[in-house]
Amino acid sequence: AAAAAAACPPRCLCPTAAPSPTLLCARTGLLAVPPSLDRGAVELRLADNFIGAVGRRDFANMSSLVHLTLSRNGLRRLAPGAFADLRALRALHLDGNRLPALSGPQLRGLASLRHLILANNQLAAIEPAAFSSFAGTVEDLDLSHNNLVALPWEAVASMASLATLTLDHNLLEQVPAGAVARLPRLARLDLTANRLRALPPVPGPPGPALVAGGNPLHCNCELLWLRRLAEPGRLESCASPPSLAGRLLWAVPEEELVCRPPAIAAVAARPDAVLEGQAVSLACAALGDPAPFLHWLGPDGRLVQNGSGRLVGLDGSLEVRVATLRDHGAFTCVASNAAGEALAHVPVAVFPLPVIPRGDGEGEEAAPGPAPSDMAQAGGNGNGNGNGTNETWASGERRLVAAELSSSSSARIRWLPQRHVPGIRMFQIHYNSSGDEALVYRLLPPASRTFLLRDLASGRDYHLCVGSNSSAGLPSGPSARLLGCVHFSTPARGSPGSCGTLPRTHALGGTVIVVVIGAAIAASVLVFILILTARYKAAASSSSSSSSSSSSSAAAAAASVCSQTNGTH
Repeated sequence: AAAAAAACPPRCLCPTAAPSPTLLCARTGLLAVPPSLDRGAVELRLADNFIGAVGRRDFANMSSLVHLTLSRNGLRRLAPGAFADLRALRALHLDGNRLPALSGPQLRGLASLRHLILANNQLAAIEPAAFSSFAGTVEDLDLSHNNLVALPWEAVASMASLATLTLDHNLLEQVPAGAVARLPRLARLDLTANRLRALPPVPGPPGPALVAGGNPLHCNCELLWLRRLAEPGRLESCASPPSLAGRLLWAVPEEELVCRPPAIAAVAARPDAVLEGQAVSLACAALGDPAPFLHWLGPDGRLVQNGSGRLVGLDGSLEVRVATLRDHGAFTCVASNAAGEALAHVPVAVFPLPVIPRGDGEGEEAAPGPAPSDMAQAGGNGNGNGNGTNETWASGERRLVAAELSSSSSARIRWLPQRHVPGIRMFQIHYNSSGDEALVYRLLPPASRTFLLRDLASGRDYHLCVGSNSSAGLPSGPSARLLGCVHFSTPARGSPGSCGTLPRTHALGGTVIVVVIGAAIAASVLVFILILTARYKAAASSSSSSSSSSSSSAAAAAASVCSQTNGTH
C-alpha cells in the first residue's frame, strides 16, 4: 500500500482495490500531464482539467495502458508520436477539446485501438494517414460536432471492423458512392445535420441503421431507395425542388420523386477553325435533374481524358492546347444523369500548315539521300544547283526558308532578311516530324537569320515553318505572319550511306581548307630554309676573304683569332 501511495501522483486517486493499476486524475485542476505517472497503469483518467498540450514523453513507456481519457481539457496540440508507446490502448477519449486538425504522426502507434472519440472539437481537416495505425481494428469512430467539410473517405472505407460511424453536426456536402458499401460490419451511420443534398444508396436490407435528418435533401428519383426504407417518425425532409420543399420524405409518394433527363443548352468552340499547333476551347452546358455529368468524345469516338495536350474541366469545358490533324472533325459533348443522356456535336476545323511547292510543280518531296547541296534537297527542289536560299519556284517567287543538314541529328535553318517588314518583334520556328505530330516551337530575336536545330531523330521526315510576330496590329498566335516552310529528312541510323547524307560540298570544302593550310605551312618552311642557306653561303664567302687578306699579319695576332667557318682554330 505504501508503494502504491508513493507511485500515485499528487491530486490523483489510485484505488488499491481496483483489479488493475488505475489512476483517477479527473477534475483536479491539472495544467499538464503529471510527470510521476505509474508507467504500469492500465487505466488513466485525466478528464475535466486544463491540459492544453500533450508532449511526446508524457505517456512514454506506458505499454500496458488500455483506457485513456483526456476529455474536456481544452487540448489544442498533440505532439507527433504522443501515443506511440500505447500499443495496448483500446479506448481513447479526446472529445470536448479544441483540436483544429489531425495529421498522420499524431495518432501513430495505436495498433490495438477499438474506440476513438473525437466529438466536440474544432476539426476542419483530417489527413488520410491519421487513421492508418488502427484502420483494421477500430470499431467505433465518433467525429460529431466538428467543422468537417470533407472526410478522407478512402481511409474510412478501409476500416474493415468499423461498426459505428458518427458524423452528425458537421459541414459535409458529399458522401462518395460506394464508400458506405465497403464497410461490411457497419451497423449505424449518423449523418444528421450536415449539408448533404444527396445520399448514395447503403447496402441492405439488412444494412446499417441510417440517420440523415436535418440535411437539405434534393428529393428526386435518386432518393427512391431511402423513401422505400423510410417509416413514420423519420426526420429526413426535402429542401428542393420547390414543389416538395418542407415535406418529410416518408410522406412523399414515390411517383413524385422524379428525375428530368439532361438537355444540352449550349455548345461552342472558340475558335472553330485553327491551324495545327494552335489552341481551341470547347464549352458545353446542360440542364437536368439531377445535374448532368459532362464528358467529351473525340472525333475518333474515344473518350477524351486529361493529358499533355488536352485538359477537361470540372465544368464540362475542354481545352485542346495543341491542335493536330487528328482533332479535325466533330467533338461530342455527352451529358448524362440517372434519367438518361444527351449528345451534341461541336465541329472543329484543323487546317494543316502551308506546304511550299516544289520547283517542278509536282508538289512532292525529294527523295532522301545525298545530293550536291542538302540545302537544296531540304527545300524540296532537287534541281541540284546548290542555291538553297536563292532558288526560284515555278511561280517566280524566291525561296525564303531553307534547311541544310549539318549532321544526322542537326540542321541549319536559314531565312532571308525581312528588313522590308516593319516592327518585327521576334521570329518563331515550329516543326514536327513524321513520327510525332506534336509541334515544337522556338522563339528567336528579330535580328536572327539562322538557327541550328539540334537533337533531331534519325530516319524521319521533318516539316518546318518560320514565321514573324510583329507589333503592327497583327493578331497574336503561333505564327502571325508565315515566311515560309521547308521539308527535309534525316538519314536512318546505321543505314548504308548514312554518313554520305552530310553535305558533300561542305566535306570537300573542309578537305580543301586542310590542304591549303598544309601547303602554306610547307611553303613557309621551304622559304625559311632557303633564306638560312643563302645567309650561310654569304657568311662563308666573307670569312674566306678576310682570312686571305690577313695572312701577312703578325703570328701573335693570328694566334688570338678563332676561325668560325669550319669549327677549327
